Amino acid sequence: MLQTSPPCNRVYNKVVSGVPNITSHHTSLLFSTFYFAISILLTTVTISPHSTIKMPSFTVFKGSKDGSIVRSETSKPALTGDQILLKVTASGLCGTDLHYRKADMGLGHEGVGVVEETGPDVKHMKKGDRVGWGYEHNSCEHCQQCLKGSETYCAERKMYGQADLDQGSFAHSAVWREAFLFKIPDELSDEAAAPLMCGGSTVFNALHAYSTQPTETVAIMGVGGLGHIAIQFASKMGCNVIVLSGSDRKKDEAMKLGAHEFIATKGAKELKVSRPIDRLLVTTSAQPDWKLIAPILAPGASIHPLSVDGGDFTFPYMPMLMNGLTIQGSVVGPRYIHQRMLDFAALHKIAPIVEKFPMTEEGITEAMTKLENGEMRYRGVLIPQ
Repeated sequence: MLQTSPPCNRVYNKVVSGVPNITSHHTSLLFSTFYFAISILLTTVTISPHSTIKMPSFTVFKGSKDGSIVRSETSKPALTGDQILLKVTASGLCGTDLHYRKADMGLGHEGVGVVEETGPDVKHMKKGDRVGWGYEHNSCEHCQQCLKGSETYCAERKMYGQADLDQGSFAHSAVWREAFLFKIPDELSDEAAAPLMCGGSTVFNALHAYSTQPTETVAIMGVGGLGHIAIQFASKMGCNVIVLSGSDRKKDEAMKLGAHEFIATKGAKELKVSRPIDRLLVTTSAQPDWKLIAPILAPGASIHPLSVDGGDFTFPYMPMLMNGLTIQGSVVGPRYIHQRMLDFAALHKIAPIVEKFPMTEEGITEAMTKLENGEMRYRGVLIPQ
């Protein structure tokens, strides 16, 4: 079998051949010195391509134990893999942000920004691209849920409030994986796109992922941050849209957004609709009187609770059993539905109604207070200063 010497030995042998009076000690010393020099050279060549990538540092706004907003600085390691450094241009304010206001973490999960720098494995995005990101940070990308496009249910999913606690969309910059970023269509402004990153994805997923048909009657319960977006999506899908709200205070606005029918529920003993409801999206923070709602649901209707509620879900048993009703939980849309949502909104000129606030301690506090008091119309958007 042919044997060859290691590269360093071959180079060394060539160097010392013909040099007289080299003792074994000299030989060993010379080889050690030569080998060390070669090793340093090879190490330098290996790391030099990455030595120019800087560690990004930027301003973030965090929660605190007393609920006050704290301005802070965070530093991230040099970009690796498909990581992207983004300059934040807008951030939506979501009800979930209120839940983390007293947590020591970077707030915000409805981000829009511009690509500033890309890691070595980024393939589809480049400097200057407008992108957005939402509630999910990461997933394993190998389990059955991930492979079939349901990564929001991955057992190893990383969601807002669980991962990357040193950053959020209430910030001047962010570092995000390309795999969980979404390109923003040119037709959507930053301010319009930001609330769609969670609110829009949530309601669109309830409609699109469960095969809503244009012949269906879809009811939206509540005209707020989620509800006013859901009305637009359902209407543009061609559905007959019924809005259920406590009072008729928002009736005119709901009709302008695309509703075909409006029903005020407060104080009602019985509800009447033009057509039984095939799909009900519940966007209110409080659960309705289900005994009042059950009679207006069509056989086989589905109910989609979309807001966060720490209590129990209680529904009359016999109406559910006898009419084949389905109660369907869901979270934000997976990535392929999320991108479809943005494209659909751009095509049909769907945009949230927003109030803008400066992204400062005072501005964030004002926006959160307004949202908490139910005074926001209808989504708050924070703009970096």
